[in-house]
Amino acid sequence: MPELDSAMLSRLLTSLTLGFHILFATLGVGVPLLISGAEWIGIRRKDNHYRILARRWTRGFVVTVAVGVVTGTCIGLQLSLLWPSFMEVAGQVIGLPLFLETFAFFFEAIFLGIYLYTWDRFENPYYHWLLSVPVVIGSTASAFFISTVNAFMNSPKGFKLDNGQITEIKPLIAMFNPATPTKASHVISTAYLTSAFVLAAITAFLILKKGNSEYYRKALHFTMVTAFVFAIATVVIGDFSGKYLAKYQPEKLAAAEWHFETEKGADLIVGGILGEDGEVKYGLHLPNFLSILAHGDPNAEVIGLNEFPEDETAPLFIHYLFDLMIGIGMFLAALSTVFLILSRWRQGWQHSKLILWTIVAAGPLALLAIEFGWIFSEVGRQPWILWHVMETVDGATTSEHVGAMFILFFALYVVLGWICISVLLKMFRNNPVETEFEQMDR
Repeated sequence: MPELDSAMLSRLLTSLTLGFHILFATLGVGVPLLISGAEWIGIRRKDNHYRILARRWTRGFVVTVAVGVVTGTCIGLQLSLLWPSFMEVAGQVIGLPLFLETFAFFFEAIFLGIYLYTWDRFENPYYHWLLSVPVVIGSTASAFFISTVNAFMNSPKGFKLDNGQITEIKPLIAMFNPATPTKASHVISTAYLTSAFVLAAITAFLILKKGNSEYYRKALHFTMVTAFVFAIATVVIGDFSGKYLAKYQPEKLAAAEWHFETEKGADLIVGGILGEDGEVKYGLHLPNFLSILAHGDPNAEVIGLNEFPEDETAPLFIHYLFDLMIGIGMFLAALSTVFLILSRWRQGWQHSKLILWTIVAAGPLALLAIEFGWIFSEVGRQPWILWHVMETVDGATTSEHVGAMFILFFALYVVLGWICISVLLKMFRNNPVETEFEQMDR
């Protein structure tokens, strides 16, 4: 068991904060797109179901934004307190995307406030819808800029390090490093996908509880169509991500796949148990699939983990995180595809209890996939905080008070989570959708 020194405690506290924050950040990126899409359809079709849908989602979104702001502030605080050596080196290089991320958030927040308080204030409803566009742009831009920071940690470029001194800083090269295209696109597409499935899961649950009204049918169809689009996008981007790992971080891919010997036509291993002799038992071997994932060629050579020093490779448990992330992603893609097929050719079957309960389960699974993916990304980079430049232990604080901070922040997140859930439940229980329809008809 790893020793709980200041470096390990710093990792645990940062993991706790990011693991909690990423749920709200994901919804913060994806939900504005669904809000804007629902209002646009409502205006275009003169359908109040979609406009009420957008209005109710907006109310819930504001609550999650408030919690996201608090946890995002905690991340900024912890970067300075827990990782001073890392920020001393990297902060000079990645200051630009950090600033732009803050700017994008304020841009989003300004228009969100205007959007929230101007419902029915315009004679032309398209004017109000236009206010949602900057919110979508701001939230997506915020995700992009912060993703470039994480991409930089995986592919540090745009500077030189001479005897601990940063020289020849090129912020744009650091920002648009080789990891940025796959990292940023994957973060954004999975945020859209997860948000669509979370809202679909809530809708499916309400259909099971309250009945299959026209409002809920439209909400479910809209969210599942959105989910399908971004599920396919996520699968495609995931393929590019695998090829990025094979080229730039082959030891991370090898650890994720328990691929020890360099060979051509490498199998992709799903599940299994790793024995002490390095043999994988009970795993499902997909012939040549790892070579296809890594290079797009079933006969391509894939570098094995034995080519790298043992102290420079990630913990092998990331194999399960990799499998779970991909497995859930494929399940979400399959479920959204089945839903659309049934909607097209077997109308009514998509609202069967089996499909609805499966969609209900898919919402939490989508959030779990986000967590698994994030942990895989971070733990898979170990022992480096800056890939092949600085080890994690060298970037951490040496303070003796990190343990006390962990307890304090853990309590804070429990309270925030309880408040968020309580407020959302009370908000929608006390204001059912039927009441809004009655008010609109007056």
